[in-house]
Parts: sequence; C-alpha cells; structure tokens
Amino acid sequence: MNEENKMDIWDRIMQLPILRIFEPLYARNKEILLYLFFGGITVILSVSIYAFQTQCMKVNELIANAIAWIICVIFQFFTNRIWVFQSTASSGKSCFRQMIEFTGGRLITLILEEIILAVFITWLSWNSLAVKLAAQIIVIVLNYIISKLVVFHE
Repeated sequence: MNEENKMDIWDRIMQLPILRIFEPLYARNKEILLYLFFGGITVILSVSIYAFQTQCMKVNELIANAIAWIICVIFQFFTNRIWVFQSTASSGKSCFRQMIEFTGGRLITLILEEIILAVFITWLSWNSLAVKLAAQIIVIVLNYIISKLVVFHE
C-alpha cells in the first residue's frame, strides 16, 4: 500500500492548495485539532438540541441536557474512535470495551454538567444557554483527558 492510500480524509483535505500553508501545524497537532473540530461540532449539536427542547418544547433543563448528551455521545464515540484517536482496536470485544469506557467517562462528565446546570440555572436562575455553553467548555477538556488517557490509549 502506498503512502497516498494510507492518508485519511483529513490528511487529504490538508493537501488542498489553499490549506497547504497550515500543513506543518496540522501535522504536529492533528489529534488536538481534530478533537477541537469535532468537539466544536458536538457543542453546536448539544446546545442546539438543548435550546430547541428548553426554548421551543419547554422541556426541563436537566432532561433536555440528558437527551442531548445521549445523541452527542453516539456522535463523539465514532468520530473520536475513527478520526481523532485513530483507534486500531478491531475485534468486537475491544471495540465494545472502548464503547463502555467511553460512555462511562462521558457519564462522569454528564453528572458534573448536570450539577453545574442544577446549581446555576435551577437554584441561582442564571441564563440557561450561557451556563450550558460554559459547562460545555469544562466537559470538552475533561472528555479529552479521559479519552486520551483511558479509552483510546494504545
């Protein structure tokens, strides 16, 4: 297999003429850049689902957050496994173990996020979307650490 066939979609995108100037930065920081890219998409997805439920459907903030979390964890697992951490685990057992560890780590940060929402929205009546966004920043950092050190370590 030649080097061209080994390149993933993101490496190929970075070969586009307009993006080649960023290639050295990308090559040194690929994992963190892809994590931030997919993390950004996840934040947009999570906040959108949350806002739609709380603003349009009048769903309780904690329930809306839990529903958004479920959808986002599924999205995150596959993007993190395939592109960010490029997991080489191929057996069903090892993939299942990664999924369980990934979900377990995300459950820990969900509990933390739910506590943040309960304290600042429910008890202190702060702006719901502002608190949700701030909580997402904390969660993204913790999720990266858990994924890097526990779930997708080789």
